[in-house]
Amino acid sequence: MAKINFGGTVENVVTREEFPLEKAREVLKDEVIAIIGYGVQGPAQALNLRDNGFNVIVGQRKGSTTWDKALADGWVEGETLFEIEEACRQGTVIQSLLSDAGQIAVWPKMKPYLTPGKALYFSHGFAITYKDQTGVEAPEGVDVILVAPKGSGTSVRRLFVAGQGINSSYAIHQDATGNAYERVIALGIGVGSGYLFETTFKKEVTSDLMGERGVLMGAIAGIMEAQYNVLRKNGHSPSEAFNETVEELTQSLIRLVGENGMDWMYANCSTTAQRGALDWKDKFRDATAPVFKDLYDSVASGNEARITIEANSKADYREKLQVELDEIHDSEMWTTGRAVRALRPERQEEPVV
Repeated sequence: MAKINFGGTVENVVTREEFPLEKAREVLKDEVIAIIGYGVQGPAQALNLRDNGFNVIVGQRKGSTTWDKALADGWVEGETLFEIEEACRQGTVIQSLLSDAGQIAVWPKMKPYLTPGKALYFSHGFAITYKDQTGVEAPEGVDVILVAPKGSGTSVRRLFVAGQGINSSYAIHQDATGNAYERVIALGIGVGSGYLFETTFKKEVTSDLMGERGVLMGAIAGIMEAQYNVLRKNGHSPSEAFNETVEELTQSLIRLVGENGMDWMYANCSTTAQRGALDWKDKFRDATAPVFKDLYDSVASGNEARITIEANSKADYREKLQVELDEIHDSEMWTTGRAVRALRPERQEEPVV
């Protein structure tokens, strides 16, 4: 384990150099890794583990669209693809990669197979952290571990195929066997992590829920809508408003930030943009800080978990969700976005939807 200085704070980090794939294979050579769930993270982690030479099986509900997806990905019924209960029975490492709502529903089927010596693996701290609401509490005698890739399943797989890796956090909630650390790091390397940094289940879910509701999705969508609407109300065309709000950010500037940092991006833009960005940055920070504080408090208190669980438990949730998604899809801003994307040179053959 390496000690890395991040902005003055020293953290524990594990890299592929100190824990290579060969070591991960050796640690898990006698394990059967059962991937439960084949929706978002499941396919990426299962395929990466399989391609890296680990013994992997998939557990999914037969007849579902995800069962068919697993078949299409080369998992063989009765050999590497099973119903959830059978996969849990065979697995020595059970990776619970269902949605948070799915984990609550399937937990009664999984729990009987969590016998002493096995490992229960998550990629989100939700179920364990909010056990009073989810009912998910692992029995004694089982390692409870977490590897949380910092990206979607699509990114986990894409970066793996490209020969790269994605940053992941890791945590140990319960070390029943004394081997939880080697197990969790080996699995993290196996699923394609570029490096792993230490956290806890509670910190992982708190930062994750805040990030999704904040900068990663909720906040950025809201800020984009606000700027787009102001530009449109002041007579700017949809194309101009979208390009100045979304296209330039996603296709140019954010890539520079990702590669070199915000300071480098500021230093390499026009002096007009530089001066304006520096002058307005603190105003946006100060205006949004109270919202982020409220958001963090709502996440830390368990309120966001309660809202999520209650919403997902309603019979008509998917129908109501689709109405909300359709509202975004059909808005002028994102209709314009589809037209703009279709005009990118590499996508000229695609029709404007």
